[in-house]
Amino acid sequence: MCYDVVIVGAGCAGLTAGIYARSKLMKTLVLDSGRVGGQLVSLYPEKGIHNYPGFETIQARKLSDKLYAQAEAAECEIHENEKVREIVNGCEEIIVTTDVAEYHTKSVIVAIGMGSFKPKKMGCPGEDELFEKGVTYILPVKEELVGKKVTMFGGGNSAIDMALIADSVTDTTIIHRRPEFRADESTVNHLMESDIRTIMNANLVSINGTDHVESVTISVDGKEQIIPTDLAVINIGISADLEDLGTWGLELNDDGLVKVDFDMTTNRPGIFACGDVISYPGKVKQITTAMGEATTAVLMAYKFVKKPYWADSCKQ
Repeated sequence: MCYDVVIVGAGCAGLTAGIYARSKLMKTLVLDSGRVGGQLVSLYPEKGIHNYPGFETIQARKLSDKLYAQAEAAECEIHENEKVREIVNGCEEIIVTTDVAEYHTKSVIVAIGMGSFKPKKMGCPGEDELFEKGVTYILPVKEELVGKKVTMFGGGNSAIDMALIADSVTDTTIIHRRPEFRADESTVNHLMESDIRTIMNANLVSINGTDHVESVTISVDGKEQIIPTDLAVINIGISADLEDLGTWGLELNDDGLVKVDFDMTTNRPGIFACGDVISYPGKVKQITTAMGEATTAVLMAYKFVKKPYWADSCKQ
């Protein structure tokens, strides 16, 4: 069997690509090295997303579930926990080899986000020793927060949104190392209107406890203070692992991201890319941006595979 398109990655961009590919009746396979959902389910499943059109607020996990359900309803073939090892040219086709099987396809869309990502660490004493004993990088469900003092570290949208979720059921503090948050203004306004205790210009010195987290020590203006806490949630970004790209023959920029043209084409004919994994002038990393790029990538893959009469026309 030869697919029309194999999509590598099942996050927002990959699932969107799958949905659009099936609207063109392309034989579509979606592969992911982990779970369907990407960062939405792996890093901040409880986070509320406030800037996704059509929803005033939607939980990250629920948005992922809706995309997954729509892709399945469109009859995308989706394989989880199947890591792509090679993407090589065959005879008038592309061969995608995973750690499970080999697939033949006429085109490929790379949508792996930040690859095999993992949360960044603070690097302080107690962080590793108390991991999963009160130190976490993902906010637990609200029911598990009741009665616990929560301390959040970070200054972006995800950190503040997680803090707001925790504040709805328990005593919450957010600590940021800079004088200003980098989150959207509307998100910061929600924080300022809440009961969350905010500490700025603070560095984490240590996370304290024996069998579980009991407190954190921070430094503000050179003075240390201890904050009792039961749960230390660290959300300061992710470390990307995109080394696979180097083995797939794709041209990368200095940051290891895939170089694409305005139409999501890469240096390899028949291979397109979209989402956080790509780079071009003016690139913005947002869910809606990734979805738009995925749409473009699918349309270009469709032109490459089906060669419709209008392929060279500006009008569609």
